[in-house]
Amino acid sequence: MYADKGKILTAIQMLLEGNSIRSTSRIAGLDQNTIMKALTLAGEKAERVMASKIRNVECHDIECDEVWSFIGKKEKRVRPEDDQNMGDCYTFVAIERHSKLVLNIAIGKRDQRTTDVFVEGVRHATAHTPFQVTTDGFVPYRSAIVTTLHDRLTGFAQLIKVYRTPQDGEKRYSPAEVQSVEVVPVYGQPDPERICTSIVERSNLSLRMGVRRFTRLTNAFSKKWENHASMIMLWFAYYNFCRIHKTLRVTPAMEAGIADHIWELSELLEQQA
Repeated sequence: MYADKGKILTAIQMLLEGNSIRSTSRIAGLDQNTIMKALTLAGEKAERVMASKIRNVECHDIECDEVWSFIGKKEKRVRPEDDQNMGDCYTFVAIERHSKLVLNIAIGKRDQRTTDVFVEGVRHATAHTPFQVTTDGFVPYRSAIVTTLHDRLTGFAQLIKVYRTPQDGEKRYSPAEVQSVEVVPVYGQPDPERICTSIVERSNLSLRMGVRRFTRLTNAFSKKWENHASMIMLWFAYYNFCRIHKTLRVTPAMEAGIADHIWELSELLEQQA
């Protein structure tokens, strides 16, 4: 790429602020292919930084959830001959409740295989100190977490939300209304006061607001798995190291003690992992 480095950095920053590739191209004055190449390189760098920096983190409470998106086309339109990555794509997120640090993410189908990979990543990211885990009601979490994290768990519970049946006209455009919440202890002795998924759900909102590919009812969805993964990796590395959390007044990485200052985006992309 021969584009000006400053323009490239501006373009990446715009992508992290919710702009689409096309709008970024128009504003930054860069070719779309140039932006995509820059995004791919940035995503690779971000993945290495997350893997090398987030290790042996002391945790007290971990919350896990999945964020839905799709690649290429909606799941119901996927045909047997299509790329297997087409259709539904879920981003699994594990966050430490107090520092707001995203410990690990995994991208794939909402199945046992992706869940196992995701939880194994959580194990690599955390220290051997005991912690409590809360997830939603997704069944594969039960075997994955108990098998992989049993030696570190003080307790594991699932927070299961029951949604009201949507009325006419609500299903597509309005979020479902929670009718009731059920707490199901799965392992150990989870503290009822610490069973919560509100922090990870709030981070999901930040992801949807900050990454255009997650905006519903637009044509900005990802067309290729590689580009989707690059953007997600970049977003979470930026979230951890560069973005000041409003309630913390520092970045999650600083709150967790793995960074001593707010990183600039350029610093993130220049890290030697």
